[in-house]
Amino acid sequence: MSRLLVSNTLRALSARSYCSHIVDTHKIGTREIVGYGMNGMPIYADRVDFPLPAVRFRPDTPDIKQLREKEKGDWKALSLAEKKALYRASFCQTLAETDASNGEWKSVIGSSLVFMSLAVWVYMFFKLFAYNPTFPDSFKEPNQQAQLRRMIDLKINPITGLTSKWDYEKEEWKK
Repeated sequence: MSRLLVSNTLRALSARSYCSHIVDTHKIGTREIVGYGMNGMPIYADRVDFPLPAVRFRPDTPDIKQLREKEKGDWKALSLAEKKALYRASFCQTLAETDASNGEWKSVIGSSLVFMSLAVWVYMFFKLFAYNPTFPDSFKEPNQQAQLRRMIDLKINPITGLTSKWDYEKEEWKK
């Protein structure tokens, strides 16, 4: 039984890794794989901590193919617009654009404040309408004394609990 389990597990793991490469290659389409990537998978991600993705950002068009042939020569022959077009074909954003603030903090702060105000409103609702401001009768002193006396009479937890400190012969607390 264990051999069957191990062989099925290994077969499933090998099939999974084989299929995941097929799916990832299918996802990138005709884009060129240019390196190892972040974790060896052919994916594109703009990250400051790993600035070189495994695939180019855009697939090669005839214009880009022509510029790639031209880039193999002298780079001084390329205009600034051609250099930017080559860069944008390989990368979606520059490192400065990737590292720049995108204003997400505003939505985080705003949603946090909305949830905090909702919590205050729920608290106020329960404070005004759900909680009873008066205590039940069991909180009154005579009722608590009667409850304690009942616990002593029933000998509740006589070994280590409350009634272990009661002297039943003298009818008082042990000293």
